[in-house]
Amino acid sequence: MIYTEASMDSLRQTGDALADATVAELFERGQVGTFNTLMRYVSTAGSPLPDGLPDVAREYLEATRTPPAWVDWGEMEKARLFFIDNNVHISTALSFASMPACYVVPHVAKLLSTTHGLKYPSKRMAETGQFTVYLMQPDAFESGSRFIPAAQKVRLLHASIRHHLTRENRWETSVLGTPICQEDMIGGQMFFSMLVLDSLHRLGIHMSTEGAEAYCYAWRVVGAMLGVDQGAVPTTVDDARRFLDLYMVRHMGPSEEGAHLTRQLIDLYEEVVPGTVLDPIVSALIRFLVGDTCADWLAVPRTPWDTVVKTVPHLLGVLETIEDRSPLGAWALDRLGHLTSVLELSSLTRGRVMHYAIPEQLKKDFGVSNTVPRTHRWTPPATTVH
Repeated sequence: MIYTEASMDSLRQTGDALADATVAELFERGQVGTFNTLMRYVSTAGSPLPDGLPDVAREYLEATRTPPAWVDWGEMEKARLFFIDNNVHISTALSFASMPACYVVPHVAKLLSTTHGLKYPSKRMAETGQFTVYLMQPDAFESGSRFIPAAQKVRLLHASIRHHLTRENRWETSVLGTPICQEDMIGGQMFFSMLVLDSLHRLGIHMSTEGAEAYCYAWRVVGAMLGVDQGAVPTTVDDARRFLDLYMVRHMGPSEEGAHLTRQLIDLYEEVVPGTVLDPIVSALIRFLVGDTCADWLAVPRTPWDTVVKTVPHLLGVLETIEDRSPLGAWALDRLGHLTSVLELSSLTRGRVMHYAIPEQLKKDFGVSNTVPRTHRWTPPATTVH
């Protein structure tokens, strides 16, 4: 697929027609509060919809309750096994590469700063982590799972933000495009898939081409569930590289909001890390994974750990060699990875399940988440923009 400035500009003007129409009618009829109250207790797929749910919401939930017909369930299972094998590394990449990448896009940082949730930075990180965990469950798309209701609610959340910003004339659409437009939704999909793989490669994690491609495929399915135009989304890792490169060159740069959000992220994880001696490793990991230019734009402080962190790929390589050669070692490291991810998510959520709701208003001012053999390892596609 060929991506050009013109095709990207077109994607900047497009939102999500189904979700946007649903949210607009809920606000017009004054039914947002009713919807949020009733949907708070609908958290699993297949649950009967509650009485009193507005008709437009019921129609939306019925239309979005199943995954796309084209989903390859074999690929989804490969992605799940890839996640199980690399969950702690993926969590690291989501926290210290994907989220900072969002902040290095000024208009995205500006948009994130409009939501009340940013007063509590752990909430957004917990929602991202929890959403990913829901996705990678073996029954993610079956009755009783939590993923589909979460995806339905996140899609409406995005639509509600578009609704507020455009109706209140708080967004320069002619300059910035539609809030959470198709280009940004696909860009976010790339941050949580391709950029995660790039980060794992930078950390020296052993990945098979098959596993890496399946992980990207799973996030393509996520994008479809969140209203991404499947005619525009990359379908191969090479296309994903082309899109991501062009998107970042078009939009990345410094901003006060980006630096502020990054500072919140660093403070959050320094609080999660026990004690204070290891606090600088948070900044060092971000700098290592996003690079000095982006780290400087985000005002990530330099620390003595910047050099130490560069040895992490060697340490992880030793651990993965143990994992490859010893079934007992593989089991122990998998359990450690699982427990680490659970502990991190529990720390961020304070042990609670996160709920997605349509915000009835935004902040008045912008404020300032199977063992792989060592041979045939995945290598990222070369950069396409120089």
